[in-house]
Amino acid sequence: MSTPPSSLRRSERSRRATLQAALDLCTEKGYGRVTVEAIAARAGVSKKTIYRWWPSKGAVLLEAFTDALVDATPFVDTGDIGADLRTHLAGAVKLLSVPPFGPAYAGILSELHRDDVLAQALKEQLVDPRVEQAVARLRSAQDQGQIPPGANLPLAVEMLYGPLYYRHLLRRPVHDEETIADLVAHVLRALGAPGYQVALGPGEALQDQQ
Repeated sequence: MSTPPSSLRRSERSRRATLQAALDLCTEKGYGRVTVEAIAARAGVSKKTIYRWWPSKGAVLLEAFTDALVDATPFVDTGDIGADLRTHLAGAVKLLSVPPFGPAYAGILSELHRDDVLAQALKEQLVDPRVEQAVARLRSAQDQGQIPPGANLPLAVEMLYGPLYYRHLLRRPVHDEETIADLVAHVLRALGAPGYQVALGPGEALQDQQ
């Protein structure tokens, strides 16, 4: 005898359909022209269903963006913090540089100053967990001797992510592979990571080694 689908599975299908509909509409129409009504119609769900799970279209797109970002930028640990950070940041740059995710995130950020609920959701669902995971990855490197004790790891995370989102928000050219490598090297050098010290010219004292 077959088992009928559970309400949980039905809800998950509706959730995924809603997230995909929101992303598709954002690509087709632009963030500003997306409405909850249009999302509901495209997903084949009721507006009541959407508002049961999300307070606004921004909240729908935030969840869709967060899911995609988590998948695209895992915090792997190969034992090489420089290589792992380059891979991680490259994944974020790639996601932000193409529709629907780049435009969706820019649209979400544009609403934060007039939507306190969305701003809090962004902090709780995306920013805080990702910062905690990034700090944990740097702490692992610190435990392995790749970053000196006492380094300001939360500040290092801001130094790594800040340039990415600065370029995204101001629509400047995205970081290429070489620029990402330079950014990672700069941050690790600032932390005093072994192997990332600035090369000194002939005759200059190696003060950091005395």
